[in-house]
Amino acid sequence: MVFFAVIVCGVMGFSWQVALRAVFISGALFLLLTILNAWGTIIEAIPDCLKHSIAVGIGLLISLIGLQYGGLVVDNPAVLVGLGNLKSTPVIVTFTGMLVTVILLAKDVKGSILLGILITCVLGILLGVVAPIPDITPTFMKLDIMGALEVGFLAVIFVFFFLDVFDTMGTLIGVTSQAGFIRDGKLPRANRAMFDDALGTVSGAILGTSTVTSYIESSTGIAQGGTTGFASIVTGLLFLIALFFSPLAEMIGGSYMVGETALHPVIAPALIIVGFLMTKSITQINWNQITEALPAFVVIIIMPFTFSITEGIGFGVIIYSLLMVVTNKGKEVHWILYLISILFLTRYLLT
Repeated sequence: MVFFAVIVCGVMGFSWQVALRAVFISGALFLLLTILNAWGTIIEAIPDCLKHSIAVGIGLLISLIGLQYGGLVVDNPAVLVGLGNLKSTPVIVTFTGMLVTVILLAKDVKGSILLGILITCVLGILLGVVAPIPDITPTFMKLDIMGALEVGFLAVIFVFFFLDVFDTMGTLIGVTSQAGFIRDGKLPRANRAMFDDALGTVSGAILGTSTVTSYIESSTGIAQGGTTGFASIVTGLLFLIALFFSPLAEMIGGSYMVGETALHPVIAPALIIVGFLMTKSITQINWNQITEALPAFVVIIIMPFTFSITEGIGFGVIIYSLLMVVTNKGKEVHWILYLISILFLTRYLLT
């Protein structure tokens, strides 16, 4: 979203309709690679130390987002971030929601995170935390699909494709690691999962939104035991039902403005706690082996500090590949990992 709005539409000067075209084309390329069954091999090529660190990094990123959404962490020009106003309404709602959810988790109450969100929502209603109703009419079918493909625009497509692919892959690895689906470095039916994401990107561009991708908040459902296809079907059906109750859905997950800052105090407690639950993968990393520990550490710190799953994967893959080469272990690295490293380096040089 930031790249779409700030860089493509702001700095580069493309209209949002043209930017949607770039999203659409990048999604189509993503869809093509999925049809060619490439993703299973790519995920297998990523070493276990990076797979585990991706899950931990995503957990920290989720927690940081939750802290920001709740107003506990705010901008501080002197040190980048600082402590928010503990007496403000969003912070009170967030703290109360965290306390309620933790108590429910400690008592092994089924659906404790969902119940925590609902209870937090009630408190938010009482304290005036509401949000406006969304409307897609101004953006529906507004993408500019027939324009020219100039050189600068091709670079935009490349970056959209890159961000979509590696954000999705990182999210997929993180949440499936949490669910215990990855066995011997392999993820069954990876291509099917990537296909859904690619289709979402293409459909999202048509509907008038920036890249639609898998969300790290999916780990919230996994934390509550939702690891089957049935759980996903129920979630999808609830989303369809929510279309008819948009004011209620927006009230729970929508923005609450404090000055010029958009907060989400109702869902912030759940994000913070889910982030904590995801960090358990850190115990699977061999911290005594520098070629595994350092890349894993870089992934873990880069993701929350840059607010990007993609950047965490990029730095981790590059450092892992480099360390393996200089320690004469280069032959143990899959050639796909070297290719990914080159692609990341190319992206950093071009953008």
